[in-house]
Amino acid sequence: MPTYTPPLRDMQFVIHEVLNATDELKALPKHADIDADTINAVLEEGGKFASEVTFPLNITGDTEGCKLDAKTHEVKTPTGFKDAYAKYVEGGWPALSCDPEYGGQGLPFVLNQCFYEMLNSANQAWTMYPGLSHGAYEALHAHGTDEQKKTYLPKLVSGEWTGTMCLTEPHCGTDLGLLRTKAEPQADGTYKLTGNKIFISAGEHDMTANIVHLVLARLPDAPQGSKGISLFVVPKYNVKADGSLGERNGIYCGGLEHKMGIHGNATAQLVLEGAVGSLVGEPNKGLAAMFVMMNAARLGVGNQSLGLTEVAYQNALAYAKDRLQMRALSGPKAKDKPADPIIVHPDVRKMLLTAKAYAEGGRAMAIYCTLLLDKELYHPDEKVRKESAEMVALLTPIVKAFLTDNGHISTNACMQVFGGHGFIKEWGMEQFVRDNRINMIYEGTNTIQSLDLLGRKILGNQGATLKKFGKLVAQLVEEEGVNEQMAEFINPVAYLGDQMTKFTTEIGFKAFQNPDEVGGAAVDYLRVAGHLVFGYFWARMAQVALREIAAGNTDPFYKAKLQTARFYFARLFPETATLMRTARSGVKVLLDTEEALA
Repeated sequence: MPTYTPPLRDMQFVIHEVLNATDELKALPKHADIDADTINAVLEEGGKFASEVTFPLNITGDTEGCKLDAKTHEVKTPTGFKDAYAKYVEGGWPALSCDPEYGGQGLPFVLNQCFYEMLNSANQAWTMYPGLSHGAYEALHAHGTDEQKKTYLPKLVSGEWTGTMCLTEPHCGTDLGLLRTKAEPQADGTYKLTGNKIFISAGEHDMTANIVHLVLARLPDAPQGSKGISLFVVPKYNVKADGSLGERNGIYCGGLEHKMGIHGNATAQLVLEGAVGSLVGEPNKGLAAMFVMMNAARLGVGNQSLGLTEVAYQNALAYAKDRLQMRALSGPKAKDKPADPIIVHPDVRKMLLTAKAYAEGGRAMAIYCTLLLDKELYHPDEKVRKESAEMVALLTPIVKAFLTDNGHISTNACMQVFGGHGFIKEWGMEQFVRDNRINMIYEGTNTIQSLDLLGRKILGNQGATLKKFGKLVAQLVEEEGVNEQMAEFINPVAYLGDQMTKFTTEIGFKAFQNPDEVGGAAVDYLRVAGHLVFGYFWARMAQVALREIAAGNTDPFYKAKLQTARFYFARLFPETATLMRTARSGVKVLLDTEEALA
């Protein structure tokens, strides 16, 4: 059976020592009183909840799955899921970073980020039920009417109700311009929606009294394509004027998807037959409102893979220290035993260090993004708010795609450490691989994220935001450029930073001549950009570790951080050279292939 220990020490290192989050937050009137003790206390309690309440349900939830009653259209979640959710609500966890006006605790997003990383390590399938509610909350908070906010936000904040987002239809996935669900206006100002949605995570369950669906649909006179999409809030049970629940709405579960992983989450096929909904935002401007939820979901999906990378690493490390197989090539290391533990073998260490480097680099990046979100929303300086928003927009596709790709690499590597036992269910490793695999697909496949990064976020503004990130790199290089101890960490990042300008310009020039060049280069390009960001944060983490060691701190944590940084720059970061070469190879070898793909 697998185990899980919340990585509180590493979270505290990133929050307090690398990013100095409390100082950043003190500049925001909303969070001026936050201190390190509060952050640490909340994360400690959050870690207990994840490891003691939801983690024990992970394998059983995967085995049992969800069950649909075809007659009532009700879904029963795995044993223990409903009780765990009740404890989650009782503990006030749904309200952690929500607006106090609607019953929230108003704490920084950084706390929610770290708490959800731990929940995802413990049980991704369970975590998706409350996780989607945050996106629904954000969308309604930003675009809902006063009446919608009054009706839905307090219930979402308290956790009494959960939320979903309903985009995909059987004939269209990412291309939302093709969706057909119709919304007919009614005399009372509401709308009646008719259509079918698929792949709706947490779309039906027994954990709450009501589910708040955010549904994309078309008005009768809507323009064709994505410019004719509107957003509606459609509750499972209609809500009366006094806030109590009324009759069952015309939205129900017609089937559950049979999936590779996340079996404990109800991925529903939803049927709308005259379901009553109310318009969110302006007519035909639904995508703008939904993107608030979609961007929150994309950051959340990256966090899912971060959590799985961490838990897979922990279990692979423990196994490698215990499992005896063969002798080290340089001679016996455990002479009192019939064989050496497999952790002595270089390639086993490579697999372990890969997962460790991707987990710790991903954690630094994800926490940084949440600090940017806090500044985007609450900083008193408009310029800071704007620049923070631009940086979040740049990093969101990288968080989603780079972290989930790394999660795929890491969970597979950790399963490999177990050898044949990794393929056996009881060890839990194959579940981490299966559960992570969806993260590369949904909320926009990683190819879509790559196109968004290169086409819209970088070429779309002539690399202006990328240059701003480049200034952060340049500032770090200026700080540490003459420090010989930092050379092995600084030089690779500085070199790639210089290369990125030329690389981006070259891809942009090709794309000007042939737009398909963006599609041919985008996936490789995003991975290069991901390493630039990771390299920057690994250099910053090494910087802190070296300073602590120089000051006489003997905590082995800092030596471990330096060793992991050295591994990252020696073994993982260099793939950027290959990626730039393949991206530059052009789109001709992909498109001039009629016979090969006949």
